[in-house]
Amino acid sequence: MDLEQLTLSVGRLCEETGEFLLQEASRFSRSDIREKGHANFVTYVDEQAEQRLMEGLSKLIPGSGFIAEESPELLQGEFTWIIDPLDGTTNYIHRIPVFSISVGLRKEDEIILGVVYEAGQRELYYTWRDRPSYLNGKVIRVSDTAILNDSLFATGFPYYDYSRLDEYLEFFRFLLQHTRGVRRLGSAAADLAYVACGRLDGFYEYGLSPWDVAAGSLLVQHAGGRICDFSEGDNFLFGKEIIATNGKVYQSFLEQFKNYF
Repeated sequence: MDLEQLTLSVGRLCEETGEFLLQEASRFSRSDIREKGHANFVTYVDEQAEQRLMEGLSKLIPGSGFIAEESPELLQGEFTWIIDPLDGTTNYIHRIPVFSISVGLRKEDEIILGVVYEAGQRELYYTWRDRPSYLNGKVIRVSDTAILNDSLFATGFPYYDYSRLDEYLEFFRFLLQHTRGVRRLGSAAADLAYVACGRLDGFYEYGLSPWDVAAGSLLVQHAGGRICDFSEGDNFLFGKEIIATNGKVYQSFLEQFKNYF
């Protein structure tokens, strides 16, 4: 299997699907929005984008399985695509231009390919096994920031699991007082891509799904960053929680993080 050509083919498919998202953005109305849960929305755009991706990816690897946001019950195979057709649906329906397509490919227990297309900016992030991470064809690296006070972080606000809300808010307060700030972009895939290219120094969130982080976590790792779950383990894909940093602020971030979580 030629992973480079496969990755580039996935990238083109994501770009084509991203154009569909952009075309439809001005066409759908509020009546097209359905609520899957509190503050968890889906539109026909999500569903059709996912169908486009699944059809295209099935041609690239016939017989492959899927873990997909709008079709999570589909069976997995030796090769499993982990996809989010529209990460940032709330942004999308409110015309806030931060929303992404995320595609990861898992072989057995290893993510071997990751593509994030930040459609609002037309930025294509991608990587594959044993290669660096790229943005629109150029190699990217995480930031060189080494001091927590000089760091900019991103997070996602809890919208259905409030069991850790007190700890979350207290740590959020700490970061506001001891860093350059915290951003909430509304797309975990974009957050991870931004860590990979050095715009952000770190990202953390809980309540996530595999399709939110499969591709982005590989981007960060291949760009020189570090990834873990909240217990400093490696269960970030299915464990619903992730910490991603540039590596240099990894220990200082975790030291403070453990005071709250």
